[in-house]
Amino acid sequence: MSNPEKPLFSHHEHALEKSSEACPECNSELTIKHGKSGPFFGCVSYPNCKYTRPVVEHERVEEKVLAGSECPECGHELAVKQGRYGMFIGCTNFPECHHIEETHHHEDAGVVCPKCQKADLIERTNRFGKTFYSCDDYPKCKFVVNHQPVDGACEKCGYTLLLKRKMAAGEKLQCASKPCGHFQKA
Repeated sequence: MSNPEKPLFSHHEHALEKSSEACPECNSELTIKHGKSGPFFGCVSYPNCKYTRPVVEHERVEEKVLAGSECPECGHELAVKQGRYGMFIGCTNFPECHHIEETHHHEDAGVVCPKCQKADLIERTNRFGKTFYSCDDYPKCKFVVNHQPVDGACEKCGYTLLLKRKMAAGEKLQCASKPCGHFQKA
């Protein structure tokens, strides 16, 4: 059930309602424009007036100190902070100390990297939450795959790594060599 006193749109008003707003710098009309970072309000008098504003104002979160925590590098307290990739736990003594707590536990996939043959492939998560597998010897070895690696050999080319793929017809193994890409039964 919705609260009748609570507006449908919180403090962010609908973008179309603000499209006829006047520019605070030159009093021309503001219009919605699209850039590489998404939509924004821009002055129609551009390039004479360079006023821009995001469509949705992002709220900043206050830094919260974690009581009883201690930075392993410098001994200062740790705090929950907001960065450009989201929330993280870091040292309050920044910029003198650059310690950041590890938020994702990296699982060993149990497969040796086929490129360098030295390190294992490790399960990692990108900033969007998607799982991928890369060599534990990064940045020396930059081998990476997007699907779960399986120890084995391709029956077509003999490449020493297969990828577990869930297909419409069931689970299959695909050769990790991009030029081959052969599918075989799991």
